Amino acid sequence: MRLHRLDITAFGPFGGSQTVDFDELSAAGLFLLHGPTGAGKTSVLDAVCYALYGAVPGARQSGQGMTLRSDHAASGTRTEIRLELTVAGRRLEITRQPPWERPKKRGSGTTLDKAQSWLREYDGAVGAWKDLSRSHQEIGEEITQLLGMSREQFCQVVLLPQGDFARFLRADAEARGKLLGRLFDTHRFAEVEKRLAERRRAAEAQVREGDAALLADAHRMQQAAGDAMELPELAPGEPGLAEAVLSAAAVARSTAREQLTITHCGLGAAESAQAAAERALADVREVDRLQSRFAQAHERAALLEERADGYHQAQARMERSRKAEAVAPALELREEAEAEHRRAAVAETHARGLLPDTFAGAGAAGLAAAARRAAEELGGLDSARRAEQRLAELVVERTDLDRQERSDEEVLQEAEAWLAGWEEARAGLLYGVESAQESATRAEQLAVQREPARKRLAAARQRDQFARDTDDAQQQVIEATDRALKARADWLDVKEQRLNGIAAELAAQLTAGEPCAVCGATEHPAPARKDAGHVDRETEERALATSQHADEQRTEAERRLAFVQRALAAAQGEAGDASTEELAVQADELEREYTQARSAASALHTATEQLRQAEREREQRLSAQQDAAVRTASRGARRDALDRERTTLEAELTEARGAADSVAARAAQLERQAALLTDAADTARVAEDTAQRLKDADARLADAAFRAGFDTPHAAAAALLDETAHRDLQHRLDAWQAEESAVRAVLAETDTADAAQQPPADVARAERAAADAGRRVREAASALDAAARRCAELDRLSARSATGLRRLAPLREEYDRVARLSALAAGTSADNERKMRLEAYVLAARLEQVAAAATARLQRMSSGRYTLVHSDDRTGRGRSGLGLHVVDAWTGRERDTATLSGGETFFASLALALGLADVVTDEAGGVRLDTLFIDEGFGSLDDQTLDEVLDVLDSLRERDRSVGIVSHVADLRRRIHAQLEVVKGRSGSVVKQRGGG
Repeated sequence: MRLHRLDITAFGPFGGSQTVDFDELSAAGLFLLHGPTGAGKTSVLDAVCYALYGAVPGARQSGQGMTLRSDHAASGTRTEIRLELTVAGRRLEITRQPPWERPKKRGSGTTLDKAQSWLREYDGAVGAWKDLSRSHQEIGEEITQLLGMSREQFCQVVLLPQGDFARFLRADAEARGKLLGRLFDTHRFAEVEKRLAERRRAAEAQVREGDAALLADAHRMQQAAGDAMELPELAPGEPGLAEAVLSAAAVARSTAREQLTITHCGLGAAESAQAAAERALADVREVDRLQSRFAQAHERAALLEERADGYHQAQARMERSRKAEAVAPALELREEAEAEHRRAAVAETHARGLLPDTFAGAGAAGLAAAARRAAEELGGLDSARRAEQRLAELVVERTDLDRQERSDEEVLQEAEAWLAGWEEARAGLLYGVESAQESATRAEQLAVQREPARKRLAAARQRDQFARDTDDAQQQVIEATDRALKARADWLDVKEQRLNGIAAELAAQLTAGEPCAVCGATEHPAPARKDAGHVDRETEERALATSQHADEQRTEAERRLAFVQRALAAAQGEAGDASTEELAVQADELEREYTQARSAASALHTATEQLRQAEREREQRLSAQQDAAVRTASRGARRDALDRERTTLEAELTEARGAADSVAARAAQLERQAALLTDAADTARVAEDTAQRLKDADARLADAAFRAGFDTPHAAAAALLDETAHRDLQHRLDAWQAEESAVRAVLAETDTADAAQQPPADVARAERAAADAGRRVREAASALDAAARRCAELDRLSARSATGLRRLAPLREEYDRVARLSALAAGTSADNERKMRLEAYVLAARLEQVAAAATARLQRMSSGRYTLVHSDDRTGRGRSGLGLHVVDAWTGRERDTATLSGGETFFASLALALGLADVVTDEAGGVRLDTLFIDEGFGSLDDQTLDEVLDVLDSLRERDRSVGIVSHVADLRRRIHAQLEVVKGRSGSVVKQRGGG
């Protein structure tokens, strides 16, 4: 890689446009970049790095924000970096413009322009430049591929920062590992370590989980076993846990089985004691029952003695009632005769009251004769009643014939009218059937078209929604981009402020007598001071975190926009170019036509049924028309016969009615008169009979009372008891006798009498003894059940633990194998004697190469005195692999590079930087680096050492290589003629180039 030309506009301290001709400077091989502190020497190198990678190097990185813009630039001048270089045989031109806020072309205020990049290549065949790309990403990938180095590697190899390598010499193994890891991209080995560690942790977690489950089962077994089991004092994952748990479980199971046997024997003894206590309780209760029975019998005997007078009175009352029962039939007969006579007298009075006064004095025989005469006259009217009934039937039949004639005329007229319109009605019904069939066919066709139309409409609606979502997502991307650019600009501003005050920050680290990390001088006459607005590292890191978060939000917004755009394209492909309104109208029209066709098709069954019903009705009306014509023809003869019969009957009835309105009325009069006379004759005879029976009943009652011992029939009636009173009195007598018999039987019992002679039975004491025995049985049963459950639970948990151990065995083996590999790769294994990590092992090989390449130049710079060697010895308790020592040929001793003096540290770090550049170049594919920059450190060298260092640098010019030295050491201006001076002023810095080839 060779730099040809650099154009800087409004960048960093350069307010205007500046040009650096590297071809002229490189002609001398060695050139000096100098200027006062803060003039912008490093900004020239920043411009080169920004042109290549779109970012400034190392600690000065402020991103691509607007803080790269010079504060001295005019408001209308845009920041721009253009670099022309040759790499891999190709002449390229890179132009980059960071984002900036320019004045609006119309109105006041500013507007933000995005960053832009161009990549062109010179075509020697045609002698012109051709455009390759304007994409930031494509340009970055092209440059990285051509150089074979990342930005970090480029900044270490081409822009050699001496302060970093001086710290590298004094750093510990961890710090050296970080730098070498970035340069040689050994993260894949670190990933191997990480993956092994993750697998080890995952396997360890599974083993610990299994051990935790085993220990949980052990705790459950301890809870089940009580004090019979002691848990091992081991944590999950510790060796021997499984064996200890299984051993303790075996002891617990044996102890539980012994307790089960003991509780079983205890239950048998408790059950025997309970049976004896229950038998004793039954005996005591029996004695108590007999004693209570004897006492109750005595009490009942005394009560019977008190109630003896009432019992004798009841017996006398029962005896009188039995005597009166002999008179009861006569009493009942007399009462019945009296009641019957009263009813007969009432009936006779009522019947005579309905007769005319002419029959008031007639007896029963006279009334009967009058009734017979009325019946004989009534019998003579039977023939007239039948004639009258027949005449009524003739009138009804004649009326019915007239009604039938009118009905048949209506049927004939209606049939003729209906049949006259049959053909037209039939044609209409046939048309309805055919229309319904056509509608059904149309509905089937429309049903096929409905679903595609619905899908297109749904896709169109999704297309419209996704279009709106796309606009929203685009707006979010714009807003997220604005926020990211602003956050990056804020970060770059903070970074620039920190860089402006970096001198004060570095000055704070100076120590009297120690070399300066920038110039290497051991004297510090005027260190810079921090001003009031100084920005520290924490503020810069917070601004960087804010910028990174804004970038992440922008990336997420872009991802969502891409997703919505893909969904929009899919919806557009399915919906087509038609608008949603058009598709909705089409779908609605199809739906309306389909609904109408379905509605019309649904009438097919109805129309068919109506046609069948009309045909059936036609057949029925034809049949009814024929039947009505037949009935009309036969009705005339029947009407004439009825008229002749009616005339004859009317003459006969006129003679039979007499003065009555009708034969029936005359017959009704005679029937009522005969019935009243017959009823009156019957009631008169019954009244005479009941009077005689009452007289006979009085005589029989007086005779029965005398024979039963009563003075009068009334006394006999008073002594007679009704059924309820008799039953109650007999029940009291029977109860008294039963109670007397029961008391005598109890007092006569031998067991009861013997129990009465014994002391009172103590039932409560016997019940307490039985309850205690029952409680002991329950306790023994509970203990037996608990012991059985304990044994079963211990057996179940032990079996589950054994199963878990068998399942865990392969995992434990896997964990042991992965743990050994992880410890070996991490440098913590006993097999790794030097405690060297895998990545450190790879970096150690690279460090050996770097030390060998650096030694070739270090020996020349130190006149053969110093040699850099790699050491894999451990330092203290740390790990080995990245040690770096210097061998002093004068003393023959090997010592740490941290013991070098300031000047020695400079040329050692310079040699190390040059050696590292060679190794990284080879690692990147052997890309030739024709232009190098070395930043500061020469102020710590004496004249002889400076000459030797310059000779070494001058040797880099071999094969047309050029080296640029960045320093403000005055002696170098006399020794190096090709110079690029940066001069600062109030309007910004400018560059002056002189002394080139």
